Amino acid sequence: MRIHTGEKPFVCQQCGKSFTEKGNLNVHMRIHTGESPFTCQQCGKSFTQNVHLKNHTRIHSGEKPYTCKLCGKSFIQISNLKTHMRMHSGEKPYTCSQCQRSFTYKHNLDVHVRTHTGEKPFTCKLCGKSFIRKPNLKIHMRIHTGEKPFICAQCGKSFTYKQHLKDHMRIHSGEKPFTCQQCGKSFTEKGDLRKHMKIHTEEKPFTCDQSFEYEVTL
Repeated sequence: MRIHTGEKPFVCQQCGKSFTEKGNLNVHMRIHTGESPFTCQQCGKSFTQNVHLKNHTRIHSGEKPYTCKLCGKSFIQISNLKTHMRMHSGEKPYTCSQCQRSFTYKHNLDVHVRTHTGEKPFTCKLCGKSFIRKPNLKIHMRIHTGEKPFICAQCGKSFTYKQHLKDHMRIHSGEKPFTCQQCGKSFTEKGDLRKHMKIHTEEKPFTCDQSFEYEVTL
């Protein structure tokens, strides 16, 4: 009947959270006590609830009992399957309160909100530059490590960024997707098109700050 009445008589004395059943309060208390009585026999990791241990053991067994009927992809936990189903339904339950943009996953909303707050929690320890997303920091670190993981299969040249490899591949394919709308000349890279456009605009952004005196000899 408490489901209908909303009554939650079992209250945590440490944080004030209330529960319908005493058993749920007992499980909750493990958060405060640090008790994790359910231990994985394979890796020793401990859990506060048996259901969490059961889900964890599937990592070792490879069992994925929850399968999407639309695409056949399988998951360890039913919650992961429910989240996956949003890809098919188009459901976007997480909405930004500032711009009303909606997202399929809460993590994507959390990252998006940083564009409004300006928060950049991932900071490079070598140069101090900060980033909104952790993957962006990992990519940035290649500047310091010199890592170039993207290798051209045709000539062996390597690149720091995937986009740079894509741009490079046009050298081999001959593709020139960037076309000048004024004269029709095409270019492999967008940067080359921007430089070319200065011919038409007569833009001369690079000015010498030195003055000279010329002596004309006849």
